[in-house]
Amino acid sequence: MRALAIRRYRAPMEMMDLPRPEPGPGDLLVRVRAAGVNPLDYKIRDGVVKVLTPYTFPLILGTDLAGDVEAIGPGVTRFKVGDAIYARLGKERIGAIAEYARVREGAAAKKPARLDYVQAASLPLVGLTAWQALIEVARLQAGQKILIHAGSGGVGTFAIQLAKYLGAEVATTAGARNHTLVRSLGADLAIDYKTTRFEDVVKDQDVVLDSQAGDTLLRSFEAVKPGGVVVTIGGRPDGKFARAWGLSLPLVWILGFLNRKVDRLARERGVSFEYLFMRASGEQLEKIGALVDKGVIKPILDRTFPLEAGAEAISYVESGHAVGKVVIRVGD
Repeated sequence: MRALAIRRYRAPMEMMDLPRPEPGPGDLLVRVRAAGVNPLDYKIRDGVVKVLTPYTFPLILGTDLAGDVEAIGPGVTRFKVGDAIYARLGKERIGAIAEYARVREGAAAKKPARLDYVQAASLPLVGLTAWQALIEVARLQAGQKILIHAGSGGVGTFAIQLAKYLGAEVATTAGARNHTLVRSLGADLAIDYKTTRFEDVVKDQDVVLDSQAGDTLLRSFEAVKPGGVVVTIGGRPDGKFARAWGLSLPLVWILGFLNRKVDRLARERGVSFEYLFMRASGEQLEKIGALVDKGVIKPILDRTFPLEAGAEAISYVESGHAVGKVVIRVGD
């Protein structure tokens, strides 16, 4: 089968001819129709998250897909051959940018009926990230205030819609050219991050969802009220996260030391700080799919690329110019 893969970390991305995977117990073999592209893809390529998710090579890239079940392994009960599914592959097994992929049954859900494969492939990672950040971690409630950074990005466009569905008052940062888009998704306030310091405009937020890390994350503590929550998906894991993941004690110490400024700000402001590394969940994708089919959530697509241009698609996302999601069209 054709697949976009690397031979080692930081190596060039290549189209390779690799063996088709076989489904094991509890697995689906999926004929991939489309694969979503995310910043996580180039971070994995460059070894940025290898401490959290070590892999072997050649490594097929890609974590989001939509396609058809080609075969099932022993013990599969929720799906049958021919089912149209979408999934975010588990952290221990990626490889969506290929003609076939092996998917854990628990990571998959039926494709939302109102979406085609390309639209469906755009949703798993961003949808699960927003769901887990807003509902599980922040416990966002109706009437609360949330600041969502990078509202025109993949996670941002989904998170704005989900936050409005939950009844929150939504502020977001975005370039001026994308203000019409983010307002159409439900943002009550759009802040041009190029001309305005967001912390001068929004105060006493119940929740901040950060995807930018660095200075943006540090300044976010000025916008949240005591007792609020700052959730980052772009910052560095802290010692608490490292302990929860069972990382070695030296790594717990190192990450705690590197994250000391953020932890200090959280203590001083009386704010909870959480680093989120999204997990795959077919159960949550079913709930997201139900919202999509009700018209509550709609995918926002920027560009599609053919499989042969998969490396170009990842580079385009890495450039930071994408509005919404980028998807690789794998099969008809």
